Amino acid sequence: MSGAGDADDGRDRSDATGDSGGPDDGGGTGGTGGSPGSDGTDWGNRARVALDRLVEASAFERVLISFAALLLSILIGAVVILAAGRTATCETAATTYFGYGFCYDPFRVYDRLFLGALGNPVNPLFDPLHGEFAAPIREGWTPFNSRLADTLTETTVLVMTGLSVAVAFKAGIFNIGTQGQMVVGGLASTVGMLLVAPLVSGLAATVVLITVGVVVGAVFGGLYGAIPGALKAYADANEVITTIMLNFVASLVALYLLQNVFGDPESLSTKTRDLPAEASFPKLLYAPTDEFSILALVFVTLLVGATYYLLRYTSFGYDLRTSGLQPEAAEYGGVDAARTVVASMTISGGLAGIAGTVYVLLFSGYFQLPLPAYGFDGITVSILAGNNPLGVLPAAFLFGVLKSGAISIQTDPNVDIPIQLVGVLRGLIILFVAMPEFFRLLGKRLSNTGRRGRRLGGAVRSDGGHPGGEHDE
Repeated sequence: MSGAGDADDGRDRSDATGDSGGPDDGGGTGGTGGSPGSDGTDWGNRARVALDRLVEASAFERVLISFAALLLSILIGAVVILAAGRTATCETAATTYFGYGFCYDPFRVYDRLFLGALGNPVNPLFDPLHGEFAAPIREGWTPFNSRLADTLTETTVLVMTGLSVAVAFKAGIFNIGTQGQMVVGGLASTVGMLLVAPLVSGLAATVVLITVGVVVGAVFGGLYGAIPGALKAYADANEVITTIMLNFVASLVALYLLQNVFGDPESLSTKTRDLPAEASFPKLLYAPTDEFSILALVFVTLLVGATYYLLRYTSFGYDLRTSGLQPEAAEYGGVDAARTVVASMTISGGLAGIAGTVYVLLFSGYFQLPLPAYGFDGITVSILAGNNPLGVLPAAFLFGVLKSGAISIQTDPNVDIPIQLVGVLRGLIILFVAMPEFFRLLGKRLSNTGRRGRRLGGAVRSDGGHPGGEHDE
């Protein structure tokens, strides 16, 4: 946290252990004069101290917690694989442990899930545990292989949806509508590029069409995001409900428009006409047949940097973060809470609209329903990143690895494992890695709410202060 949140954390850390006790409130007496734990206050103080410790965990500590959670999920997943392999029927056991044969080998499954997503860089002859010290990198491997290209393509789109959710979460708004905003932005940008395409050609067409697509996607996605923002700000409508409902509205309206207005009359699929070949990010370093473009990844990385700068170093970002952290203090300081809510949802929707544009340009060259659930994946990406725009990059890469690795398992004839079990493994990893950060964010919200409640206490004075409070500002 930063800004006003940092100052409050510094002043009120003593409050987290209780206001009413004596100097030993943070210790084991509970601060009420009774015997330790006699009325439950001792455990309450301990819980608040533990909550504050979790909230104030450093970035390094949070990385260690996430890494430990990843290892634990892999261990539990291995047990699940072995259990499933023991109950399955197969002609030849894939591995043997403790004298029992198992149809599925967890080492081979995880090898394909993680290393397969990178193009299998590890030399199979490199086995130092058994005295084999061949070159660790497989001969002929290159970071510009098609499997890694697929992983980075997934990562590129997930960066944008995770960034979209993170902006709204920073303002204390739960934007569950990134999927619908992505649909609106993707369709609008595709139609915009199709309208402009006959007017340009050559290299200029690439620059103009991508620019038009990004701008139109951002505008329409932002306008669609502003709708639940305005409902939240001026009608006190629950943004979770409105954004979920608007996801369905976006998909159904887009389907109607594709079937009756913007659809390709020469195609049996419900899709727009194909964009011209110029309407795509140039393929550098990777093969023309690969969907990935390094320029697209650079573009979304620049957006991550710009968003981080906006939230961290501008007055608008300070107002937005303060509103999400301490809305009462923000309003007392002169922040227009309603305008901040609408603005944050507009920016969030704009980023989701750009995600729709990037998806169209990278994957298909046309808009078609249904879109993959990148908007919903972006929620978990944002939680894993701690709603930090910079953390979205590694979080999205992990999700990209899991998506691409699952495909690698399905296409590998040497790994015979049900696709449903692969989904279970992915779900375990996502759940275990994301949950510590989720509980930290929840603890931050509960801790800040408790502090505000203790400071605000009774009725508000006419001058905006609080009677008898030692933290009057």
